Amino acid sequence: MGKPLSEMTLEELWELFPITLCEHKDCWTAWYAEEERRIRGFLPVPDARISHIGSTAVRGIWAKPIVDMLLEIPETVSMDDVKTVLTSNGYLCMSEDERRKSFNRGYTSEGFAERVFHLHVRHRKDNDELYFRDYLNDHHEVAKEYERLKLGLWKRYEHDRDGYTEAKTDFVRRWTAEARRAYAGRY
Repeated sequence: MGKPLSEMTLEELWELFPITLCEHKDCWTAWYAEEERRIRGFLPVPDARISHIGSTAVRGIWAKPIVDMLLEIPETVSMDDVKTVLTSNGYLCMSEDERRKSFNRGYTSEGFAERVFHLHVRHRKDNDELYFRDYLNDHHEVAKEYERLKLGLWKRYEHDRDGYTEAKTDFVRRWTAEARRAYAGRY
């Protein structure tokens, strides 16, 4: 058995969990649906919105084989209470501040499990990812441009998730702003 994740340095974690990209897989939609049902089964927030986000939610582009999900909760619900429920049901908290918390499931001391999930918890309306996802699904040429950007960054940032994310930031911001204009009030 490997070293516990909680005792690993960031560099050790990035080495164990490198960025990998693969062609789009239809199973990601089913995995999302199964995980959404699982979360709804234990989450005591009936009016929460759970959405499939990220590149696995965009048809026909390469993606990290990690299903990203957005959990939007009402302002009246405590982020810390949600954290407690999620961590008692198999999620690990990856990062947190007062407004946002990120969790994962499927990271093991031996590497990735078959199914890996990132769950981003936010209060309602903090949901740019929904607009970006929809825009890419509606504008295939922009989605393919995003795919080319990611493929170009992959090997350079294979063991540097922060660098990989930062290198995509301008693209994501540009098209998210366009999506918010195009889909004003959708969410």
